[in-house]
Amino acid sequence: MTTVAEGRVCSEMPAMYQHDGIVAEPAGARATATLGDSVAPEPGELTVCVVSGGNNDVSRYSESVERSLAHEGRKHYFLVDFPQQPGALRRFLDDVLGPDDDITMFEYVKRSNRETGPALVGIQLSGRGHLDELLSQMVRSRCAIRRIEPDDPLFRFVQ
Repeated sequence: MTTVAEGRVCSEMPAMYQHDGIVAEPAGARATATLGDSVAPEPGELTVCVVSGGNNDVSRYSESVERSLAHEGRKHYFLVDFPQQPGALRRFLDDVLGPDDDITMFEYVKRSNRETGPALVGIQLSGRGHLDELLSQMVRSRCAIRRIEPDDPLFRFVQ
């Protein structure tokens, strides 16, 4: 018996659909999600996975994709305190984001008579290894930025 990370199962569900045309529920995708992660069959060894269950709610597909991206290290959330001045967002986009990164969530609270304005920003990276570069760019920016880690209670509100 072995365990599989929830995000790994969420990554397996769309992969099964895109590659094999199988619409699986999380419990059904768990067996194949284990392959290559926790279980590595020997070359030439026959491996059988039972994909069972039909309890799949397609309206929750986007939630699975979100968890998959977080598991793969491609989706991250930040609290960004933007200076209240023209062009602050443009500078953030130009100076912080990579050319293939994408803002997937932007919730801005503009306050009058303040020097800064907070925003909740979700960023989808173009690849797994780009987080260190993004974090370095954020340190050099003129904004105060706090990363919302997956174990932070705030993370449940954005995912």
